[in-house]
Amino acid sequence: MLKINRKIEYALIALKHMSRKAPGQLTSSKEICDIYHTPFDPMSRVLQIMAQHEILRAEQGAHGGYQILKDLSKVSVGDLSDMIIGPIQIANCFHGDYSHCGLTHSCSVIGPMLNLNEKISELFHDIKVSELIETRHISEKSIREKPFSMSPHQE
Repeated sequence: MLKINRKIEYALIALKHMSRKAPGQLTSSKEICDIYHTPFDPMSRVLQIMAQHEILRAEQGAHGGYQILKDLSKVSVGDLSDMIIGPIQIANCFHGDYSHCGLTHSCSVIGPMLNLNEKISELFHDIKVSELIETRHISEKSIREKPFSMSPHQE
């Protein structure tokens, strides 16, 4: 039902990787893509966006790259979403204060959907990036040990 956009995943991958480096050490898009097997263009764009929003510092040149500039305990998952893909939107039928759905006049769930969207947005803005990237989950090991398989929904 609710899934995090892949670009947000790329941002978290990059931020976690960079947070493990020594202060001042740069990280290139290529380095992240090579290690985590992510596509270069979307990862590069996500890093550029985070640099434009002063989450990262970008250094140009042959030995350039990125480094974390902002305290990640002050950056929320909602902040990342807002800057990378736009405001959190759980339903495709409305954008902000208008709808482009042909059923708007007879829809009985506009209010509930707006309320749900607001609550999810608040939750995402309460979760700090540092909380996510600095902690492990009890199920992480067992998931890593299972062989990869496509879920029925991905086929």
